[in-house]
Amino acid sequence: MENRYDVAIIGNGPAGLSAALTLKNRNKNVIVFANSKTSSKVEKAQEIHNYLGFPEISGTDLAQRFLEHAKVSQVHIVEVGISVVYHMGEYYGLRTRNNEMYEAKTVILAFGVQFGKLYPGEEAFLGRGVSYCATCDAMLYRGKKVVVIGNSPQDEAEANFLADLAEQVYYIPNYKKVESLSEKIQVIYDTPVEITGDAVVDTLVCKNTSIQTDGIFVLRESVAPAQLVPGLAVEDGYVVVNRKMETNLPGCFACGDLTGAPFQYMKAAGEGNVAAISAVAYLAAQ
Repeated sequence: MENRYDVAIIGNGPAGLSAALTLKNRNKNVIVFANSKTSSKVEKAQEIHNYLGFPEISGTDLAQRFLEHAKVSQVHIVEVGISVVYHMGEYYGLRTRNNEMYEAKTVILAFGVQFGKLYPGEEAFLGRGVSYCATCDAMLYRGKKVVVIGNSPQDEAEANFLADLAEQVYYIPNYKKVESLSEKIQVIYDTPVEITGDAVVDTLVCKNTSIQTDGIFVLRESVAPAQLVPGLAVEDGYVVVNRKMETNLPGCFACGDLTGAPFQYMKAAGEGNVAAISAVAYLAAQ
């Protein structure tokens, strides 16, 4: 199988790329999944003063150095989000947001934290009308009405995919300018407030209107760890790890902001290195 790797890393910030470099140095077959070309958190930093060896470097420059180092080391980065990770026993199955499947013997979670709050009702209706992946669950809404809440122009492709199956697609952009939506889609400029329903979702309540719907797709850059990896132990929103960056799932490691404070680039890079070394040890033990 071409899509089979020793290690799959989710996230391309300092934690994820640090792990990838360490693994490449140990001749492991590794792939990195990321929602964008580089970490937006790093790139948007105006100036960084405490990254060893790079005094007063801008976030843009540091992110570029990360990517250059990864390129020189031939790190394979795929610019696509992961919708769910399945623990299959001896390996992990990873389904992307464009519905491709990958396999890896081990997984390193390094996708940071989602600081935005969930909409009221979002978690309660997850799997009962709320989804985080349009291309994964579109077939469930053939001939039905759905709402897509997009957070970047990249989300428009998923809405367009839905438009070919659903009876009606409403699109609510949480950004300034819609770029390439299908003419079949109705754009609504409003602010989502709450997701309501009975046994399943039936309404998205917005600030100025309410939309009757059969399903709501909330397209975020990242989702809650336990929703991405079923069975993963989480405490106060952060993945529970030991000093080896091991989670409660065998062969699954986590590092960086995902494991909690302090939210520092140096700490993230160090944890990425530890997670990679632990992954190598795990593979050797198998």
